[in-house]
Amino acid sequence: MQLHDFPLSGNCYKVRLFLGLIGQRAEVLHVDLPGGAQKRPEFLAINPRGQVPVLVDQGQAVADSQAILVYLARRHAPDWLPEDALQQAYIASWLSYAANEVHQGPATARVIQLFRRPGDLEGAQAKGRQVLELVNAHLAERAWLVGEQPSIADVAVYPYLAMAEEGGLPLATYPHLDAWFARIRALPGYVELPRL
Repeated sequence: MQLHDFPLSGNCYKVRLFLGLIGQRAEVLHVDLPGGAQKRPEFLAINPRGQVPVLVDQGQAVADSQAILVYLARRHAPDWLPEDALQQAYIASWLSYAANEVHQGPATARVIQLFRRPGDLEGAQAKGRQVLELVNAHLAERAWLVGEQPSIADVAVYPYLAMAEEGGLPLATYPHLDAWFARIRALPGYVELPRL
């Protein structure tokens, strides 16, 4: 397997984290995003969207971090995506939440603040606070986002919440998030968060 990756990307980190948690290896290929490598013809031939991460396995490219998590779970770690229809629906809902609300809130605030990109920082931070409050409340009575053990839902949502302070979103008032972060960090094979 090859992972086309940018080290500071939370979406790429999701894949590196999950590979670590399930004990799978991949050759990590750095994509120079600041240099525009993702828009060059050789990369667009792998992913016409011009985005990372992309996982190439057995000659097939899978783009989008959520899709890659589903692929890896189905292929190598089915316990992380149970067969139960209701649990799959709940996990799919969290994957969608990671791609939408988490992206528009904590992830966007981080990009604007950390990388000095243009954008509405206050709006992203407001959305980010809503995300942090919702997930913190959800975790008040459970250890994991779905079911009794970690799933790819946890892997999808964790990175940008754990890095929320890099977007100007303090985490001190979210004790259930803090406890969840600690549970994830204690998992065998955990991979450290990317830092600038």
